[in-house]
Amino acid sequence: MFLFEAMPWYSIVMWFVVLAGLMLVNEMARMSKWVSLALFLVLPIVLTIAVWPNTAGEGSSVGTWFHWVKVYSALAGCLGFMALRFIKGMDKNKFMLMFPAIILAINILEAVIRDFQVYSLNGMVDGVMMIGGPWNIMNGIAGLLNIITISGWMGIVVSKSRSRDMVWPDQLWFWIIAYDIWNFAYVYNCVSDHSFYAGAALLISCTIPAFFFKKGAWLQHRAQTLAIWMMFTMSFPAFVGESKFAVQSSHSETALWVVSALSLAANIAVFIYHIYKITKHKRNPLKVEVYSDLKAYKAVAEQN
Repeated sequence: MFLFEAMPWYSIVMWFVVLAGLMLVNEMARMSKWVSLALFLVLPIVLTIAVWPNTAGEGSSVGTWFHWVKVYSALAGCLGFMALRFIKGMDKNKFMLMFPAIILAINILEAVIRDFQVYSLNGMVDGVMMIGGPWNIMNGIAGLLNIITISGWMGIVVSKSRSRDMVWPDQLWFWIIAYDIWNFAYVYNCVSDHSFYAGAALLISCTIPAFFFKKGAWLQHRAQTLAIWMMFTMSFPAFVGESKFAVQSSHSETALWVVSALSLAANIAVFIYHIYKITKHKRNPLKVEVYSDLKAYKAVAEQN
């Protein structure tokens, strides 16, 4: 296959199991703050002390600085978003409303730095095949554009539903799709043999809920599914690399070029549209929402 080596039927079935499992646990956490606290506060403390020093140590496929930073930044996002959702008055604090954009930008920047780092790597590194090249630079630039086009955090609200979701009306479908393409390209570039699950399944697990279950809450879905997945892979790193369900990348330079080119093209398109909306309507993206005139924005705002 173009992106991956041959996929046996049981790996395809497991892909759907992972996708369904991530969405199910995300929904359980979304509906109960107690489940969220157990998942994103109590469980990580136990894993940090008793499990990860043994499973995610130096030399393992998840023993790099990036994996450790990624799991804790995702958990910080989950807990910060819970504070916005459940602590009275937090959703009215303008400084707290900046937190989602900041943690999202940091999360993207971590991956951009790793992409640039992998540019100079070739061969097996920490148990993962690295094929560095210009595609890493292309996708790193796409990630920076993705950060620049983050907007509208001052319009974040907490929904009036029982789940009290963190809703970001200005974070619309075109930005989410550009992010998904960029993030898949990042995973494919930097941990290619993990990308069947950590790229495709993980990204779809937060995009489906954002488009069909709770619109406007993509970042909440993303933080929770990412934290769940990172805790799982830090605990069971062999699942994506050595188990019978693992699917290896094709390690094709053509595939690396294509996914990074698509990522860069998508994010350039969103960046151009972003600048167009700012200049046409004279909107300051640091003070007001950029896409408040769009039908998709209005639909999310009216529902919450």
